[in-house]
This record gives sequence, C-alpha cells and structure tokens, in this order.
Amino acid sequence: MESWKWEVGSKLGGGSKTGAALTLWVGVFALMLIAGCAMKTAPPLPPTLKYPDFIYPTAVPAAAPQAAAVDRGWRFLQNDDLNNAEREFASALKGAPDFAPARTGEGYVALARQDYMSARDRFDLALRTAPAYAPALVGKGQALLSLNRDSEARAAFEAALRADPSLTGLNARIDVLKFREIQTLIASAREAMNAGRLQDARAAYQRAITATPDSAVLYRELGIVERRLGNAATALEQLNRAVALDPSDAIALAQTGELLEERGDFAGAETAYRNAASADPFAGYDRRADAAAARAREATLPEEFRAIASAQQITRGDLAALIGVRLEDVLRAAPNTPVVTTDTAGHWAARWIAQAVGTGVMPAFDNHTFQPRAALRRVDLAEAVRTLLQLMARNNPALQARFTGRPAVADMSPSHLNYPAVAAAVSSGVLPLADGGRFNIERPVSGAEAIAAIDRLRALQQSR
Repeated sequence: MESWKWEVGSKLGGGSKTGAALTLWVGVFALMLIAGCAMKTAPPLPPTLKYPDFIYPTAVPAAAPQAAAVDRGWRFLQNDDLNNAEREFASALKGAPDFAPARTGEGYVALARQDYMSARDRFDLALRTAPAYAPALVGKGQALLSLNRDSEARAAFEAALRADPSLTGLNARIDVLKFREIQTLIASAREAMNAGRLQDARAAYQRAITATPDSAVLYRELGIVERRLGNAATALEQLNRAVALDPSDAIALAQTGELLEERGDFAGAETAYRNAASADPFAGYDRRADAAAARAREATLPEEFRAIASAQQITRGDLAALIGVRLEDVLRAAPNTPVVTTDTAGHWAARWIAQAVGTGVMPAFDNHTFQPRAALRRVDLAEAVRTLLQLMARNNPALQARFTGRPAVADMSPSHLNYPAVAAAVSSGVLPLADGGRFNIERPVSGAEAIAAIDRLRALQQSR
C-alpha cells in the first residue's frame, strides 16, 4: 500500500505532497466516473422489440426538454435494461413531475417487472394530468388485464382507441375481452336462474345486455327470468326485443305465445306459435297454434260455453257443444244424416247438437228428443268417446288398436250393455278408471273432466 502511494506520489510530484496529490487524483477519478455513468449512451432499438405491446410515450410537444430523456428511457426499456430505463424516466420527472410520457414510461418499467399494481398506479398518475393519453391508457389496460380485472381493462383499451383511432390492433383484444366478459355473465346468470336466485340472474343478464345489446339470446333469457318473477309485461317486452333481433328464435316466439295466451290474446298467441312452427317445424308448435286458434274461437262463443270449464256438472247439450267446437274437423269429415229433434230449438248449443246427432256421436232418443238439459253421466260420455274413436280411426287405422282392449272393470262385467263403450274409453286412455278399478257409469261428469277427455281425444287424433 505504501509503495503504491509512493509511486503515485512520485508521478504527481513526490515528496511531502504525496497525500494531498493522492486525494486530488482520487477526487478527479470519481468525478470522471460519475460523469461517464450520467452520460451513458442509450443503445439503439433492437431489431425485435423486447416489449412490442408497449406503446411509445410520445411527448407533446415533441420538443419538450424532457422528451430526449424519455426517448433514451424507451430505448433502454426495449433492450430490457430496466434500471437505466427507470433512471432516464426519473430524470425527466425531476424538472417536470407531471410529465405524462415519463410517468407512462415508469408504468411500463413496472409492467416489465410484473409489478402490476405499481404499474397501474404509475399509469393513473399519468392520466391524472392527461386523461386521454393513449400510451398510458393502453398500459393501464395491460396492467388491469394481468390483475384479472377484465372489464376495467376493456374500458381502458376502448378509451385508448377513442383517443388514438390508429391503434387498430386493440380491436381484437377488446373483442376477446368483451366475449369473455359476456360468457362469464351468462354463465353466472344461468347458474343463478337454475338456483332460483332470479334477482341475481336478472342483474347478470342486464349487465350482459349492456355489454352486447344486439344479442337476441340474452333478451330471450332475460324475458324468461322476468316471466318467472311474475313480471308478464316486462317479460313480453324482452321477448319482443329478442324476436326483433332474431325472427327465427323459436323459443322466444313460443314464450311470447304463452304470455299472450295468458293475457287472453289468443289470436296473437296463434300468430306467435305459427311463426315458431316455421322456425322449428319439429317442436310441436303447430299444435299449440291450433289450440290457440280454437281458444280464440271459443272466446267468441256464448257465455254458456265458456262456463263449461268451471261447471261441477254439465249437460248433454254442453258435451255436444264441446265436441262440436274442439273436434270440429272430426265431425266435418264424418258422414252426416240430418235428424229432427223436437226439444233443441232455441237452445244455445242447437247447431252443435245437430252435428252430434247427425254424425251419430250423440244419437237422439227414440221419441226424437235430445234432452239437452239432462245431466251428463260417465256412461253417456263413454258412448260418445267410443263413436268419436271409430270416426277418427277411419283416417288413422293405426288408432284402431288403441281402443279395442278388454280391460277389467270392477263395477261392470263384459256382458254389460255398455261395456264395449266403457272398454274403448278406458283402453284408449281417454277415460281412466276410478279408485278400485271402478268406472261409475251413473256418476255425473264435471266440465273439467269432459274437457280433459276431449283433449285426450285430440291428442290421439294428432298422433301417428
């Protein structure tokens, strides 16, 4: 050590001045070293950028005094020299603490270090003074994306694109994020709906619709949720929006038909079902359209007809009207021989009674009366059902096997005069046996029971 000091001292002048000379030399050397570090030249941009998704933090104006430091920091950054990049951006901020390009550069350095929270904070500082600064908005979006905050990231990217429409590469990223967000919302909504959390399901669907307002499926499923919540008017509004966006959405059309039926708008329901049948010919919507059309006709029928459904006991005239209205096509296709009855003139169901008598479905009595106000018994209904089955089998021979069985009936032997009619009604499934396997031929028939029997006949007619 002493020899080194002597040697240096000799070179500087020797003698007693060695210590002072040594101190002076070391100080000069240190200043030269510091100056060399401060003046380190930033490398050129590499042929392949290290961080190609980062957006150059352009200075506005470009001649700002800090712009050169930002440019040097950017070149260090793209060469993955993060420490020197950080120093350059910091030096730019010493003279201008609110200089958005330098704050953005710091954000990108933090992003390169995968310090996403710090990166987001740096970008927010830049945006505080320059809210529409596209490089900071893109960086913030990237930081939020890494923090799994997709919705906020998408909003940042969209703001960047509005600020700088030349950043067209953001479109694909925005679309992917939007799709992911929507898929997550839909999955959440469906899970909530299946779990019976209808309010949560509604909120999720509404958020999904805000993100993609042109999705017919979302409006349809929101309509279904509103319907389950009991909001029929709102449900119909959402379903109509779904159909407007996609006229071939059979499910939305069918749901619309059901809501219109519940409102009593049978003509509107028929139209909705017809459109649903056109969109999906194999889902049975045509039969629902026919039923709606029938109900539309029934809505114009006499009050006595509409009262049948709630009647505890119906009459022979009521049954003739039910058959004439709901199985009109069966009677129209059957041979009809006009028969004069002496007690049906002026009765509200006279025209349907004439059809039932003329086709033999409900024959007149030997004294030429029909007795339209007489109470209908189950045996009377069974006789009419048997004749209707025979008429239907004329156009559908396969139906014959459905009503030729010989079921055991606890309160009737096979030799009973009415057994063939009861057997046909029971074996076809149109009139089930009561508890204990009894048929109860003398029991009065309610309106609901008669309508159920007619509906089963219509189902058999439509089967092939």
